[in-house]
Amino acid sequence: MPLPLNPPLADLAGDAADQLRSAFGSEASITAAAPGRVNLIGEHIDYCDGFVLPFAIDRYIVIAACGNGTQEARIGSTGQDPVHLDLSKKQEVGEPKWANYIRGVIRGFQDRGHSVPGFDAWIVSSVPLGAGLSSSAALECAVATLLEGLLDTVLDTREKALLAQKAEHEFAGVPCGIMDQYASAFGQANRLILIDCQSGEPELVPFENPDLTVLISNTNVSHELSDGGYAARRKNTEDGLQIIGKDSWRDVSMDDVTAKWNELGEPVDRRSRHVVGEIQRTVDAAKALESNDFEALGPLMSASHDSLKDDFEVSCEELDIMVDIARRIGREGGVIGARMTGGGFGGSTVTLCESSKAAEIADTLEREYKAATGITPEIFASRPSRGAHLL
Repeated sequence: MPLPLNPPLADLAGDAADQLRSAFGSEASITAAAPGRVNLIGEHIDYCDGFVLPFAIDRYIVIAACGNGTQEARIGSTGQDPVHLDLSKKQEVGEPKWANYIRGVIRGFQDRGHSVPGFDAWIVSSVPLGAGLSSSAALECAVATLLEGLLDTVLDTREKALLAQKAEHEFAGVPCGIMDQYASAFGQANRLILIDCQSGEPELVPFENPDLTVLISNTNVSHELSDGGYAARRKNTEDGLQIIGKDSWRDVSMDDVTAKWNELGEPVDRRSRHVVGEIQRTVDAAKALESNDFEALGPLMSASHDSLKDDFEVSCEELDIMVDIARRIGREGGVIGARMTGGGFGGSTVTLCESSKAAEIADTLEREYKAATGITPEIFASRPSRGAHLL
């Protein structure tokens, strides 16, 4: 059967406008969109000065809004009760938790001296929640883009991404690196984004070959990154760098890790090995893409997944099953490489494959994963797409 088409932005915008009218009696005058992201390779190293290679997917969070002439924001979202935010005050963490992403972005604008006007808004999304595809970063970047429109101002793209990242740190309690917000903000059609997380510089890497398809397989096993698993891994990497005695992971070699192995101790030793190995794998993957050496990508993606599973311990049974199915299909069946993507503890895998065999590969992944787990996955293809923007 053919792969499902991703919902067109125009349809999402129309749905958001209809919901806004139904909920608040308001007519949309401004609509913002921001995409989720998938990471081809380079996991859990964006907070370690590493390189990462994500792209914006053509799944979006869309917000339809209009000014309401008050000092209150009325914001609704499908499946959530509407929230009312007092914009005459600086935003603070509150309930419900899902609105903290919005509060954090508004606070970022308030801290820059902006007086945010009252508005009504409705949010719709085609980014699967809890799938490791950065729905939170998409929401943050969509809200930031909406506020740009309401305030008739334009932030530098990097500033907008960092504002969104700060919102996630301080209002959602997730100490994420810069990758998710950068991918949602800087995304472009047919371009991967090689992000130097030490300098903060993004470099666009062409991904135009129509013979290649990226399949995203949502295992439908949800994860919660603020429950301590993410923060614990980050603390492990900070401890490892301190014991090795370097200023940045970019200055650390595998020989440095081996030399300090006993002093690093369990599990910091394995966490450190992952960081150094994953930084090098990402650099090698970017070079392979630039030279159209796609056969080199498969082993790099496999090594990345194994390292995330065994050394960083952020995979799970369902992710491993999905990756193992792709590996069994193998190169003869059209699979170039597969690995988990995102923060882990559930979520999605990414499979790079031949376009002509993508639908068949997706069918096999769905059938065999459901047989092994009893869970029906959500599998779709995506091309690199445009980042946050006003429609």
